[in-house]
Amino acid sequence: MKSKLAVLLSAVLLAATGVARAQDDTNKIPPQIIALLKGLKYQQGDIDLRGGLAKLSVPTNFNYLGPDDAETVLVKLWGNPPSNVKPLGLLIPADMTPISSNCWVVTIHYSEDGYVKDGDAGKINYDDLLKQMQKGIAENNKAREEHGYPDITLVGWAAPPHYDADAHKLYWAKDLKFGDEPADTLNYSIRMLGRKGVLELNAVATIGQLPEIDRQVPQILGMVDFKEGSRYADFDPKVDKVATYGLATLVAGGALAAAAKLGLLKGLWVGIIALKKFIVIGIVAVIAYFKKLFKRDGGSPRS
Repeated sequence: MKSKLAVLLSAVLLAATGVARAQDDTNKIPPQIIALLKGLKYQQGDIDLRGGLAKLSVPTNFNYLGPDDAETVLVKLWGNPPSNVKPLGLLIPADMTPISSNCWVVTIHYSEDGYVKDGDAGKINYDDLLKQMQKGIAENNKAREEHGYPDITLVGWAAPPHYDADAHKLYWAKDLKFGDEPADTLNYSIRMLGRKGVLELNAVATIGQLPEIDRQVPQILGMVDFKEGSRYADFDPKVDKVATYGLATLVAGGALAAAAKLGLLKGLWVGIIALKKFIVIGIVAVIAYFKKLFKRDGGSPRS
């Protein structure tokens, strides 16, 4: 028997096409949504993140929304539950709005868990890691279904993990499927290692937008970096904390964070505009749930 949410989502899918076509007709958009959109403050140029931790240089083909506006998009427009920690902001293509039917964004968070050692970079078997992640997500589906949420399938890598050892930047993409939705969801993740933590950039889109986002990743990677004093090379083993996990857990933890957050979305506007928005990741706390599969030094998954 279908859950109430599944039935609701089926109805939403039927309405999605008509609403998407009408998105530029303000007479057909609820006034409260129009008010939220008008209140967003788009920015370009050089922007300090988290009080000078990092610098973001936004070109003219992107817009940046600060922490408050990013939360407005994620919570009030897209229906995500509020997080204990606000994002540092988000990036959105300059020719889109948060309710564009083809919209995709890049959320920005920071996790201050310490200096992440990258010594395991060349030792990780990403095929084995994928199997561990698929197993972990599948085991959570029973609980999700009991609460009326559609199950999640980690189909595979949309782009396998790649670590740039010189820039200390890691990126990968996952192909996710939710219940009976006709289109898979793309989760493109970028992690930038710093002296005391990790900058987390997550692109949210449909799987069909992978080529477009893949083309933009080099530019996105070049937009943001830690400032002097907070860079990976600035690590001081005498005073700085070392994270209890490595690169493998950064990749696997993102999958569990996605699985957890996706089960909590309740807003209907997000479903009507674009069901692909049922994903907001980067919640570091959820990584702990998956850490039992890994050694404390961030080595290979346990068998």
